[in-house]
Amino acid sequence: MARYTGPTTRLSRREGQNLYLKGDRSFSNKDDFAKRPYAPGQHGKAGVRRKMSEYGMQLREKQKTKRFYGLQEKQFHKLYQEADRMRGNTATNFLTLLELRFDNIVYRLGLASSRAQARQRVSHAHFTVNGKKVNIPSITLNAGDVIEVAEGSRDLEIFKELVANHAVPEWLSFDADNLKGTVVRTPGREDVDLEVQERLIVELYSR
Repeated sequence: MARYTGPTTRLSRREGQNLYLKGDRSFSNKDDFAKRPYAPGQHGKAGVRRKMSEYGMQLREKQKTKRFYGLQEKQFHKLYQEADRMRGNTATNFLTLLELRFDNIVYRLGLASSRAQARQRVSHAHFTVNGKKVNIPSITLNAGDVIEVAEGSRDLEIFKELVANHAVPEWLSFDADNLKGTVVRTPGREDVDLEVQERLIVELYSR
């Protein structure tokens, strides 16, 4: 299935939660979700009163999480399968792997205003990991990895003003003067700010 290219606010409205897909504007009252926090379409408001089936709840949690991180179904399911093979709680492992994606970390460090923008900047090879240029947004980073803006990109206008809205989470550290971030530790469930019932995703994929 092709990547969604329509209005991003419709995705937030469909999930009934601000997924912060529009960068800085997502934090503003001008964002469409702030004005119309109900599902899009003719029957959007009526859908709020509708009782959802168990499968429907599982599907909505999966769609919400997938859209929050900006992944396509194949990427999302592949990451779930990897989490299922790991030791420990599959649901927690899954969220940890999503957080450790390179594009997500670039966003979390405030080096992009959205995950979509972070993916684009990674793809354009604006960053290095442990001193080597990396242009694959989906790679999983580990504790101790160091992310820096590449030497040739440091003078670009896009990095002269960092994103002020993004507080760097505790599992990362960021040196704004040197445009360098470090994965201090592996993130846990408490580090994920998305309101999601991850067990429902596991139940859906376990059917």
